[in-house]
Amino acid sequence: MRTPRFFLASALAPALAVAALTLSAGPALAHFGMVIPSQDTVADKAKAKVELAVSFSHPMEGNGMDMAKPKAFGVVDNGQKTDLLPALKPAKIMDHAAWTAEYTFKKPGVGTFFLVPEPYFEPAEDKFIEHLTKVTVPAFGEEEGWDAPVGLAAEIVPLTRPFGNYAGNVFTGKLLVDGKPAADVPVEVEFYNKDKAYEAPNEYMVAQVVKTDVNGVFSYAVPFAGWWGFAALVDAPETIQKDGVAKKVERGAVLWTKFVEPKRKKK
Repeated sequence: MRTPRFFLASALAPALAVAALTLSAGPALAHFGMVIPSQDTVADKAKAKVELAVSFSHPMEGNGMDMAKPKAFGVVDNGQKTDLLPALKPAKIMDHAAWTAEYTFKKPGVGTFFLVPEPYFEPAEDKFIEHLTKVTVPAFGEEEGWDAPVGLAAEIVPLTRPFGNYAGNVFTGKLLVDGKPAADVPVEVEFYNKDKAYEAPNEYMVAQVVKTDVNGVFSYAVPFAGWWGFAALVDAPETIQKDGVAKKVERGAVLWTKFVEPKRKKK
């Protein structure tokens, strides 16, 4: 969830109130687990190798955080799960410790890459954050299986095909927590501003927010092209000890998908 940015101040101390607002005001920072492939679809057998950038970041602002080696990283391709944890290599993304891996599609299929990170302690929120992250890449014209759950403790199952979408399309997903639909859960939506080509008009526009309905379903109309992340945030049932104190764990179900502009024919 977002880090609080404003402090309350007494009307009897206006100078203190101004100082507090000056020090604490700033853009909202939403954490996102990120698995971004080098291509959103694979069509050419000569370019069947996909590079995956794995990080934990604030995608709109372009601010990274150090990411420890994940607990699990893999792909479900044609219904078969492959462990890609040994393929991870240390990297720098947004000037922070991150990971990369490669995967080569050898036949038609739909590959859903998934990440289970080590929980990250966020001092500003006094809790751990664990984002279970997915992205789906289709290969060689296949598209069966894009709506199949991976089986994570929390995950967004797409109801809109998570590839081959135009900017402006409405994306719909369903949140499952322990395999069951989760109602009334906030879903943060954020654009991966990789080239820093965009600037949010105000802090409320950095991360947009929708909520799941009684069936765990949410929708969002994507305004412009690029990679967009959806992070449904719930409290995990377990806690983690830090310095002898039990800390809460925010479990995020994160899904990334790319929206594109149509190509214009050359005259």
